[in-house]
Amino acid sequence: MTVRLQRENFDPAAEAAALTRGRTDIGAVVTFTGICRGAESGEPIAALTLEHYPGMAEAEIASHVEEANSRWPLMGVTVIHRYGRIEPGENIVLVVTASSHREAAFAAAEFLMDYLKTRAPFWKQVEAPAGKAWVEAKEADDAAADRWRKRREAAE
Repeated sequence: MTVRLQRENFDPAAEAAALTRGRTDIGAVVTFTGICRGAESGEPIAALTLEHYPGMAEAEIASHVEEANSRWPLMGVTVIHRYGRIEPGENIVLVVTASSHREAAFAAAEFLMDYLKTRAPFWKQVEAPAGKAWVEAKEADDAAADRWRKRREAAE
């Protein structure tokens, strides 16, 4: 398991290759890369600024990676999340999941992204021509994340 928070950009292909290097037991790798768009709510933006609490954020993300490992038979996970000022076209977040079969890798990647989008301790500020504004949570993102809680409760 790798969890990194960093200012620097990352290479998604290199990270996926590092996770699988020398492994012949992995049959599926799913990657998700979140990239900064050039518009937010239809308005052009110059950048996003992401803030977090160092130490706490890594621990929170690691606990959700552990939950993913308990739900699905994963053989490796990498989560990288950037912070600081990020311009349109730059990478924001990477989730890589590896398993012997695709179903677990897809489900775990989606679970982790839903968590990162809604519950991870990050705060997002948009820099637009009209000024800077903090981004509020979206109901659709919360609903996507809640389905994982409901699935766990139904299974118990």
